[in-house]
Amino acid sequence: MLTTDVVGVATVDAERVVTLADGAEIRARAVVIATGVSYNRLAIEGMDSLIGKGVFYGPAISEAAAHTGRHVFVVGGGNSAGQAAAHLARYAASVAVLVRGGGLTMSDYLIRQLERTANVQVRLHSEIVRVEGPHRLEALHVQDTETGVTERLPGAAAFVLIGAGPSTGWLDKTLQRDEQGRILTGRHVERGEAGRPEWTETRAPLTLETSLPGVFAAGDVRYNSPRWVAAAVADGATAARSSYEYLDGE
Repeated sequence: MLTTDVVGVATVDAERVVTLADGAEIRARAVVIATGVSYNRLAIEGMDSLIGKGVFYGPAISEAAAHTGRHVFVVGGGNSAGQAAAHLARYAASVAVLVRGGGLTMSDYLIRQLERTANVQVRLHSEIVRVEGPHRLEALHVQDTETGVTERLPGAAAFVLIGAGPSTGWLDKTLQRDEQGRILTGRHVERGEAGRPEWTETRAPLTLETSLPGVFAAGDVRYNSPRWVAAAVADGATAARSSYEYLDGE
């Protein structure tokens, strides 16, 4: 079933019941949650209409080669932004890293890498106030938050990496999660936590199994997951293997 929101998961006898937004239910003996994360968006008029037309939330690695020889932007100052800028610099004519604050929060090795890359420019105290382009991104209007001066910067693409979080509010009373909403799995599942869903089995949770037996989490949605595509693929394979192990033990 495509493009349908999930609003709940529960245990009914030996089955796991997934409830959809329209009230329909799907029953299974095991469930794998691999919903990833949602990237924080910029509240700028006209920006959402350009998503996929020059505006991208997340690193969008596959888009890099398509912007060979063009001027592009990376919005954000963390590790994800630094990695995206370094990758894009291999193809783009120039990469402008726009950071609203007064400094970068990425790892030192990334800062040094960007400093050594001739076609990367880091612009601090820079806030996007307007976008141009009726059909595709053509330019950003960027304001210096210290001086108030606004500058028009032509460019073909903007990759926005200003944080992300999992959409797991629907699991609030069902699964153990950390403060950011990421799902606890395996050895991170805690016993006897007051006010939280408890692990009630005598056995230890399987690899990537959540606090609800028979429900697994894979990829960015789970706690302590490396933010790499390869890691997410490995998670999926591991969760599938653990689910088979769970079913064999029923």
